[in-house]
Amino acid sequence: MNPEELTVGAVVLTMGNRPDELRALLESVAKQNGAPVEVVIVGNGSPLPEITVPGLTIRTVELPENVGIPAGRNVGIEAFGPAGREKDILLFLDDDGSLPNQDSVRLCREAFAADPKLGIITFRIADPDTGVTQRRHVPRLRASDPMRSSRVTTFLGGANAVRTRVFADAGLLPGEFFYAHEETDLAWRALDAGWMIDYRSDVVLHHPTTAPSRHAVYHRMVARNRVWLARRNLPAPLVPVYPGVWLLLTLARRPSLPALRAWLGGFKEGWTAPCGPRRPMRWRTVWRLTRLGRPPVI
Repeated sequence: MNPEELTVGAVVLTMGNRPDELRALLESVAKQNGAPVEVVIVGNGSPLPEITVPGLTIRTVELPENVGIPAGRNVGIEAFGPAGREKDILLFLDDDGSLPNQDSVRLCREAFAADPKLGIITFRIADPDTGVTQRRHVPRLRASDPMRSSRVTTFLGGANAVRTRVFADAGLLPGEFFYAHEETDLAWRALDAGWMIDYRSDVVLHHPTTAPSRHAVYHRMVARNRVWLARRNLPAPLVPVYPGVWLLLTLARRPSLPALRAWLGGFKEGWTAPCGPRRPMRWRTVWRLTRLGRPPVI
């Protein structure tokens, strides 16, 4: 397949509180080499001003309330038709990020054209001032070398490209999650459907260094959604193992008392609250995850 024949759209989720950063992101998308990228901006509980950037076709969708990250991105996907089928590839970009290189979209097109089983590309996130990539932004256990590209088992939510056929095969992001681990839920379903995921160090998104714990809901939702991941996706014998390992790891890290209380509250909620449909992965997918270096027990 000629890479230039692959059509590309981009979904940007915003709460309307970063207008300057959003414009910088859109300008970086407009500068990409090759055929233009069509952009859908989703205002997640926020009205959007009229936004025009030379070289870009931009559509906007305003949601009356904040529905969370995965549900908001799903709205952006569906703006490109059911399961995003109007495009071959969709980019998902944080509204305070930017693409520093003009060949990022071209590299994605070439990668998808060259590998018909490649479903998702996750970008390298680097601080725009220091160039440093945080360890948590390298989606594998052996994360010490962020410049090494590899197959991986999950991806970064605001810095990725997805072949839209993945959504047709594996479904959309889990809206129930609201925030945290929705990417891993989709990644596991995509891998179970036979798709692969690549971390590409040469496709870069600039993003300021931040701590995920800045979000007030962080500890509760991280714990709740870990349990939901297991309940939704793992074979029955592994369902208690995965959250159990994370409980031990969390205790070993000795979080502050308020953080631990929030985490334990989320952990309990994960077992008691509805988590959406259960579709356990096949054992051969468990083996594939293990061979890729991340068995689904950690």
